[in-house]
Amino acid sequence: MPFDELIDGPVAASVCDGATESVLAKDWARLLAATSAASALTDPDLFSSSIAFKEFATNAVGQWDPWLETYTNRRATEGRPLKWYEQTKLVGGAYATMLSVRIAPSPLPGSRSRENLTTAPWQWQAAALGDTCLFHIRDDVPIRSFPVEHAGDFDTVPDLFGSRNHDSALLSSRTRFAEGTCLSGDRLLLMTDALAAWFLAAPEPADALRQLLEFGGPHDTAAFSNWLEGLRARQELRNDDVAIVRIDVEGK
Repeated sequence: MPFDELIDGPVAASVCDGATESVLAKDWARLLAATSAASALTDPDLFSSSIAFKEFATNAVGQWDPWLETYTNRRATEGRPLKWYEQTKLVGGAYATMLSVRIAPSPLPGSRSRENLTTAPWQWQAAALGDTCLFHIRDDVPIRSFPVEHAGDFDTVPDLFGSRNHDSALLSSRTRFAEGTCLSGDRLLLMTDALAAWFLAAPEPADALRQLLEFGGPHDTAAFSNWLEGLRARQELRNDDVAIVRIDVEGK
């Protein structure tokens, strides 16, 4: 939902894409997205300290078994106990990619006034495990793509965040980090891999961006779904789940 107000504190967003071959991947993706966004908002060291990231990873994985127990009990109460094949697959856990972004104002030196926030740049930090992507847009031109830079670089087996991966050091080592500076008028777009691949492969990036920006709020959900189906029908977009988050940076 768009906001029409000055936000003078940090903002965080996460997009996690569940791996279709694992059971309850969407549920794990939701839990991971919520946990990573909350961690990013409260702890900027998440993007610069391996210790902070390991603590976050341990916390995220530690939430899975309690959630799964609640889910299993609810299924049993509803008369829909887990099937044997679901139980077998759940032994290995669920998997998802993760992209977490934090953006915060960077006041000009020597001033702490609220008015100063309207002209000061904003700093963004990002952590990515897998192929969910961040695009930094300026003057309607993509100036940064992270972590994947070219459409041909998408892999069918991206790195994934496992719900039962207690090796936080391994997760930290496989996660990539980036940062940048936003000016007033810049945009950040967070996209899952199928849409990101379409965007990177577009022969006219400005036209692809124009199409994406036509959908600006919850009231555009049906139109956005129809647009995606059109791309799939023309085999321009891989048939996969799609999520996108848009962050506009503006001053007065």
